This record gives sequence, structure tokens and C-alpha cells, in this order.
Amino acid sequence: MLQSAFPIVVFGAVAVSVVMSLIFLFSRGSMFDHIGDGGLTGESDPYGSPPPSVGATGTSAEQEIEIRQMLTARSARLVGRGEPALDIDAEVAKLLAPMQSTGHDPGLTVEVRQLVVARNERRERKGLEPLDVDEEVQRTLAELDP
Repeated sequence: MLQSAFPIVVFGAVAVSVVMSLIFLFSRGSMFDHIGDGGLTGESDPYGSPPPSVGATGTSAEQEIEIRQMLTARSARLVGRGEPALDIDAEVAKLLAPMQSTGHDPGLTVEVRQLVVARNERRERKGLEPLDVDEEVQRTLAELDP
């Protein structure tokens, strides 16, 4: 009895899978039409929302909140090791001071400073007088501003 039911079950499963495959094939469009439509997220906009601009009002507030969260976690780790806790407000002010004073990204300021130092080294090799590094950095950053 079991041997006579085996071919029926196998052919029945194959027939059901063929019917389901045909239904899926004709009910859905081509997968090639959807390549690049959002990857794994399934969103309709393939490029996502544009990143916030550097001077956006929400950006600095969000940045401060994230810095506070990281400093709070760091302070908790220090306290857990038996070291004194951080003054979070002072650390936030210290970390945000370069951005607020110049209005430029600290990484950009460091890169410009490196370029000015290299320029001064070239000037000294030519026998010219070196430029003031801080003045040149500010002048170059001012040129980069729109």
C-alpha cells in the first residue's frame, strides 16, 4: 500500500510545484526590471534621501546629542574601571569648539594646515621666507568658502 502511494505523492508534488512556478512567473514582472531599485530595502527611491547639508540646523543638534551619548558611555566605562567620571559638558564644549570657532570641519582644517606646512618647507628650500601658518590656513579656508 505504501509503495503504491509513493509515485502519486512524488508526481503530485512535482505537478503542484510546476503550477505554482507558472503562477509566479506570469503574476510578477521581470526581475531584471527591478535591478537597482533599492537593493535589499525595497524602497522605491534607488538613491535614498540626500544627506543633510553641512550647515543644516538639525545637524549640529543631532551631532551634540550623539557626542553626549558617546561621552556618557565613555564616562560609564571609566567609572566601571574605578577612574573618575568625565565632565560631559566640558568635553562636549571642547569637542564642538573647533567646529563653532572656524565653521569648518576639523579634518579639513588639519589637511589645510598640512598643505601650508608643506608649502612653507618648499619655500624654505627655495630660500624664500616662510609664511605664517595660522594666517595661511585661515586665508585658504576663506577661499574655499562659497
